[in-house]
Amino acid sequence: MSTKDWIDKDFYKILGVKKDATADEIKKAYRTLARKHHPDKNPDNAAAEARFKEVSEAYDVLSDAKTRKEYDEARSLFGGGGPRFPGGFGGGGGGAGSGGAGGINFDDLLAQMRQQGGGAGGPAGAGGVGGVFGDVLGGLFNRGGQRTSVRPARRGADVESEATISFAEALDGVTVSLRLTTDEPCSACSGTGAAAGTAPRMCPTCNGTGQAVRSQGGFALSEPCRACLGRGMVVDTPCTTCAGSGRGRSARPVSARIPPGVTDGARIRLKGKGAPGENGGPPGDLFIVVHVSAHPVFGRAKDNVTVTVPITFGEAALGADVPIPLPRGGKVTLKVPAGTANGRTFRVRGRGATRRDGSMGDLMATVEVAVPRALSDEARTALAAYVAAADEPDPRAQLMSITTSTKGGT
Repeated sequence: MSTKDWIDKDFYKILGVKKDATADEIKKAYRTLARKHHPDKNPDNAAAEARFKEVSEAYDVLSDAKTRKEYDEARSLFGGGGPRFPGGFGGGGGGAGSGGAGGINFDDLLAQMRQQGGGAGGPAGAGGVGGVFGDVLGGLFNRGGQRTSVRPARRGADVESEATISFAEALDGVTVSLRLTTDEPCSACSGTGAAAGTAPRMCPTCNGTGQAVRSQGGFALSEPCRACLGRGMVVDTPCTTCAGSGRGRSARPVSARIPPGVTDGARIRLKGKGAPGENGGPPGDLFIVVHVSAHPVFGRAKDNVTVTVPITFGEAALGADVPIPLPRGGKVTLKVPAGTANGRTFRVRGRGATRRDGSMGDLMATVEVAVPRALSDEARTALAAYVAAADEPDPRAQLMSITTSTKGGT
């Protein structure tokens, strides 16, 4: 990433979040925008593809706590109208790396800031300089306006895909095959951007660094070279396949292991399975959003599987051995004791979803008393005889007494 990216780009604005947004808020904003502008959902839409890359770049910076801190420091120190050092940088007589009238010696400043490391007493209260931020400054402040660093390797973009699996596959995990479309080096020119039989030449403007230095307010700023668009090479005869960009779209198969016990809507990360990096950088990651198909009989409650089991009034009153199905096939006998109330839940251990540690959740069976819609004359006579013989107390007596006393009190 160039220095200009760190200074001029507002990654928070790109993702549509506030500067103090939490990691979860940043992730949620990225997922929404990435899904909206994903090239697979917007074929042949250059604007959507550019927006997707912009969103991915912003997420790469803000999703990592250390990189986000260094980015905030760089923006605070150099963004929005120039550096914020006490007294500012002098505008006359002193160029980059000099200490002319009203100016400051940039080499001494850089050395001082690096010595202060992670301390809070750095210039302009920047909170110290380290890691990527130090590299940014090293590229900004250089002797004689000459760029001394080379283009850094760049991590490949993250890729997001979706997979739909069955209810049974979600219980124990499954390996799925996906076909991903990613941005990769052009196969026709092997990423050089030059037509067959030709080769790119070093950019004479930036001497192959891909960066150009311009003066602003008495100090040097590094930005992508406009002549070669930051590539460090100039193509005289462009490749007809990629129009000289060196990049192309490529479809490739990927096998992804969905872990056991996954739930609907889960997001699985496969490290290094995303788009290839640039300039020797590592590949991005692949994120898979899992959709679990609903089952006509079973449901899920975390690691447990749920099922509703109809029983007759006689089975509930007298007790019975009731066969119930299992989510992986087969059946088990549920012992329903006499006097079981409607809605009672029984636990069948070890018949639920597989957990990450290999243990199993349970099957939670809830009984539901089935009331017959019609009775024969014989059944009606027998039921009436039962009601008369049972001589049961009024089950609503307490309910009625509470409502009556409440009404009387008002």
